[in-house]
Amino acid sequence: MSAKYHAIPPIAPSVDIYPVPITALAFDPVSDTLWSGSNTGRIVAHHSIEGVRGVAFPVGGDLAVKDIIATDSNVRAFGVSGNGIGAWTRGGVNKWYYRSNSSITAFSNNSGSLFYAATSGQELLSINAHTGDVLRSTPVTSIYNQLVDTHFGLACGSSDGYVRIHDSRRSLDVVHTIQAHLNGVQGLEAGSNFLCTIGMGTRQGRPFPDPLVKVYDIRTMRALPPVPFSNGPAFINRIPTRSSTIVVTSNEGLINVVDVTNPTDSEFHQLASASYVTTAAVSPTGSYMAFGDADGIIHLLTAAEEGSDLPLNGFDGQPVEWADPPEELPTIEWIDTTPLNAIGMPYYTTTLLSSWTPKFLSRDIFCPPPPKIPQQILTTMKINDNVAYASLPKELRGRRNVVPSEPKQRRSRFRHQLIRRDIPRMYRKVEIEYSKFGVEDFDFGWYNHTELSGLETHILNSYTNPLLQLLHYTYPIRNLAKSHITTDCRRENCLFCELGFVVRMLEDARGTNCQSSNFCKTLGFLAQASNLIELIDYGRESADLNHAHMIQSCHRFLVDHLSLEGNAYPHNPPLLQQYGDSQQPAPSPIAQLVGITARNTVTCTSCHTTREKDQMMHVIDLVYPRKAATNNPEDGTDFPSIVRNSLLRHTSHKASCPACNRQHVSFESQRSIPNYALPPILALNASVYSEENHNFWRDARRQTFLKPTLELRGQVHGQDEASTVLYELRGFVVQVDAKHKQGPTHLVALIKVPEAEATRQGQDDSPWYIFNDFSVQNIAEDEALSFPASWKVPTVLYFERVDRRSQLDFSSLQKEIDASILSQDTNISMNRDPNFIKHECLSEDELPKPGTLIAIDAEFVLMQQEETEYRSDGTKTVIRPARLSLARVSVLRGNGPKEGLPFIDDHIHTSEMIVDYLTEFSGIQFGDLDPQTSRYTLTPLKVVYKKLRLLVDRGCIFIGHGLSKDFRIINIFVPPEQVIDTVDLYYLHNRQRRLSLRFLAWFILKENIQTDTHDSIEDALTALRLYKAHLQFESEGIFDKKLEELYKEGRQYNFKPPQMQGSPPIRPTSGPGIATFGMAQTLPYAPSPDFTAMQMYPRFFAPVPQPGPFQPTWRNR
Repeated sequence: MSAKYHAIPPIAPSVDIYPVPITALAFDPVSDTLWSGSNTGRIVAHHSIEGVRGVAFPVGGDLAVKDIIATDSNVRAFGVSGNGIGAWTRGGVNKWYYRSNSSITAFSNNSGSLFYAATSGQELLSINAHTGDVLRSTPVTSIYNQLVDTHFGLACGSSDGYVRIHDSRRSLDVVHTIQAHLNGVQGLEAGSNFLCTIGMGTRQGRPFPDPLVKVYDIRTMRALPPVPFSNGPAFINRIPTRSSTIVVTSNEGLINVVDVTNPTDSEFHQLASASYVTTAAVSPTGSYMAFGDADGIIHLLTAAEEGSDLPLNGFDGQPVEWADPPEELPTIEWIDTTPLNAIGMPYYTTTLLSSWTPKFLSRDIFCPPPPKIPQQILTTMKINDNVAYASLPKELRGRRNVVPSEPKQRRSRFRHQLIRRDIPRMYRKVEIEYSKFGVEDFDFGWYNHTELSGLETHILNSYTNPLLQLLHYTYPIRNLAKSHITTDCRRENCLFCELGFVVRMLEDARGTNCQSSNFCKTLGFLAQASNLIELIDYGRESADLNHAHMIQSCHRFLVDHLSLEGNAYPHNPPLLQQYGDSQQPAPSPIAQLVGITARNTVTCTSCHTTREKDQMMHVIDLVYPRKAATNNPEDGTDFPSIVRNSLLRHTSHKASCPACNRQHVSFESQRSIPNYALPPILALNASVYSEENHNFWRDARRQTFLKPTLELRGQVHGQDEASTVLYELRGFVVQVDAKHKQGPTHLVALIKVPEAEATRQGQDDSPWYIFNDFSVQNIAEDEALSFPASWKVPTVLYFERVDRRSQLDFSSLQKEIDASILSQDTNISMNRDPNFIKHECLSEDELPKPGTLIAIDAEFVLMQQEETEYRSDGTKTVIRPARLSLARVSVLRGNGPKEGLPFIDDHIHTSEMIVDYLTEFSGIQFGDLDPQTSRYTLTPLKVVYKKLRLLVDRGCIFIGHGLSKDFRIINIFVPPEQVIDTVDLYYLHNRQRRLSLRFLAWFILKENIQTDTHDSIEDALTALRLYKAHLQFESEGIFDKKLEELYKEGRQYNFKPPQMQGSPPIRPTSGPGIATFGMAQTLPYAPSPDFTAMQMYPRFFAPVPQPGPFQPTWRNR
């Protein structure tokens, strides 16, 4: 056998078969067979190097085959859409199939009677290889996508980049953990004493193929020098006959056969493929290598001698099993007298399914009939949704089979639930108990008596609320975020823009609860795009969920994204004088605030050759000493020493030295950070993942580990600076954890609020506040800095450099949104119909000023159904309310010559899947929000939000009906003095009933609206006319009388307008430029505007008789 590999003719698909990508390959260990899985979910056997097509069978589902493993007794495989794993004989007969509730993500290569499989539900299954029965289900901490059985345990590669070694001999406990890659493990191989992995790294905040094959010594679990592969490794395989040789393959077809102990001993091959490689496999003897591509071709490399006829498995094994040919059908002469049973039945050798055994036959002894339901229960029975319910009478209690339960806890008189009774009340998790109105009737004010606003928790990814509060009260970051929303940012999903909108909302709310729904939605979208599934909140909390790890990973992801999105290089504004005086362009604004420019010096311990390189860091992970926690500066266990050692981190590693030409030489690296390079904002990740690390933070001797100030001393070329830099603690985020005894963990923020610090009147007036989602309380500084027990775990900390506060210059930042955005017609629809353009943008003379009246209405679509839980008594509890999203917003001029004419009428583009368009209530239909098919003006959500934000900032008065809910879903806060809601105008407090817009229009305006569907322009115009009518009634002194008549008439018609005969509803014209939105001048109570639709187009109006006591008025015909 040759030592080098060479190419042989590939196995190509038949000319009459449409080429299908090959997604999985496996060599048979006992026969001359190569098994291939296709993108259509079928497995095909190819015999000999000629690739003679053999049996073929499906694995379940119509998507790709994910993996194949051929053993001595069967062929195991699973597909992407099969939701299960099965075993087949070599003839294609299914032996067993296990169907899982969660999709299978990987299975191990065991050849015995037991193997392991991983699911997307974060569980590890032990499966009997002969029957397919699950013997054990073990929960795991991540989704495993690679499983390899080795002599030292079960090696598992996960989507979070970690490789975990499970003890497969005993309890499947994790015995070793290695972080191999940052963004997931894509390939894993183990053999002899080596473990090799490939995966995804990070480049400029985005996932990128790691150009290194990581190698580990499994005896010591230490990293060995990696194997470089610049093309980006996509597949990794081990040659079984060579204990330390692996095959690394890229998607472009570059193959590297390399010895991990001697990387110089390698050979390269390039496949002659016109497409990209999709899978790779190595034969059990290492004689053959196979590579499948997207064109359905299987490329082969062999180490056999030229002209030799070596089987694919390397030896003469079992004969090939061919598919059974169908028997020829008998020839039947069909005449009128031919009996039907001449066709016969198929031959069979086993008992038919219809031949029941005596075990299935009914017996003479039957179970007694169920007892009759007592009459006292039948008399009180109620039926709800075809299910009957009745309360159990007292005389029957104790006579039924009931399970004793714990005594019910006393419920709070407020509508919430408090968890964790063993921790202080202010730290306990607060949850909303939803009603049929969702969160509308929840009393958030009871939880917050301050002027600082909290954030609601009923939205996904709301675990970021404490981090948002911390960023909001860090003034420099707040200023940057507020400035960023005034720029012309073209990103549809921008975290910096959403952060700016959140901080503006928290500023304006002044104690009113807010929500960060748009920020959380954008975070989830970007995290999913970056394959960072550990950052995504799926709404299913479990006791094993670690919020500390989630928030620290999210913190790093968020800061990196803010630095990238705010970077306008080379036009970044200098915030510090050192960047203004420099000849080089300033870095991104976030990098100027939190970035640390460190010089890393790497020294070879053999030849003492040194090299230096600069690196930029945004977030520092704390590294703890391997000593007992004494909180002593001399031992280096106090907080300033730990922070300083984490900044000037001293590490050592082994690599090849090009200077002295020696391999596996130890290198020592040391960071050097001078005082001037220490940032204005020091962002830290506490990295407390063990009890030993948490012991450093515990209070000892009535002293706290964390102090309100921090002194750091820089270092230049290994020498400490003479002066120190003073930092002040701004705030931090902690995880509240009761060791899984009373529910999942949650996060709270402890912040030293700058506004409270500025208005502080005495020493007893503490500026520290705890932000527990929507619960906000003032606390003492000692309580905030204390870590009394293990339930309080630090995660993210922010410090502000004292001497840089006065040096930061934000004067060059943009302060206001460009008002010309209201004069621009923004549209991304490719098929907009001019006949559906109903708005006319504002001219420069019409730009709003403080007090300008505008009418607004919005329509929404359903993004997530309401999650409810039905109880045994027939009642239901809302677990999570329905989630709506803005679909259309219309804003009309409220006064002036073009009163009633819209200047904003935008449909909102959304990239999420819409569950229900709610056409009956919104008027939105399928395709209206799609850029490819929409006939309307389609605009990104962020652009519409900027327009509304500008109207709020310019002091406009918003007129509408039910605006509080609209503003909540839009996720914008409008000061109450800028809102005129017709729901509140026409409302009697002693009647405790609010009236619909349709009923008000019928009674006040004598109009019938919303007959077919809702139209936002029609609703906004109706609200505007109701407001004008209110002014007229007030000027005439008859408003109270009209209000009493309104409720009296409402009781008569059940507050629903009767259909008027011959009175079609008002509809704004759909033609462009037709302004029929003005007030009807002949209404007895309407003011006389200078410009009305009736004056422009009198032929569209005619008097219509009205029933009842109302006077004739003008109606649109």
